Amino acid sequence: MTYSTSWVLVALCLPLASPLYFHIAETERKCFIEEIPDETMVTGNYKVQLYDPRTNGFAPSSPEIGMHVEIRDPDDKIILSKVYSSEGKFTFTSQSPGEHVICLYSNSTKWFAGSQLRVHLDIQVGEHAIDYANVAQKEKLSELQLRVRQLLDQVEQIGKEQNYQRYREERFRSTSENTNQRVLWWALGQTLILVVMGAWQMKHLKSFFEAKKLV
Repeated sequence: MTYSTSWVLVALCLPLASPLYFHIAETERKCFIEEIPDETMVTGNYKVQLYDPRTNGFAPSSPEIGMHVEIRDPDDKIILSKVYSSEGKFTFTSQSPGEHVICLYSNSTKWFAGSQLRVHLDIQVGEHAIDYANVAQKEKLSELQLRVRQLLDQVEQIGKEQNYQRYREERFRSTSENTNQRVLWWALGQTLILVVMGAWQMKHLKSFFEAKKLV
């Protein structure tokens, strides 16, 4: 699938370390690619600000603007498509390992001369996406129990990352083997064509010399 209206930003295997912001027009679509292991939770916190020409800056809040979030898995299937408010949080859990495409665009219908938007975005993957303060409150965990829980989640996430790296290595090896096999068959095909052309030329030259009674 191609994203002709999208500017695709690639994040290789690592969650975004700190929040970022970017500018888009009201009708523009911007996408991010995250390589995510399977069974991994991902959260995204965002805030949209509308450009205010009167102050030559961005409004602190823009409740009139909504944000459409669309997420596709490595098989290009939509796993999340929802319109949120101008500030909020989206969450999803990956079902298969690989590149997940996260696209954001406003719900504006101004197809001509749309205003500029500033979108603050913070994507967290794995244990970084878990709100441990909320977990401790719900499950009534002590500080020590919460720390143990965090360590267990980190170990589990490390295991998922290792499995995903093995999965990538297997795919790379398979791709390399297929490429090498195709190169081999291409070389054999070229050799066969050269042999056939050489035989045809020799036969043609022999017929030519015989016709001219040179041999």
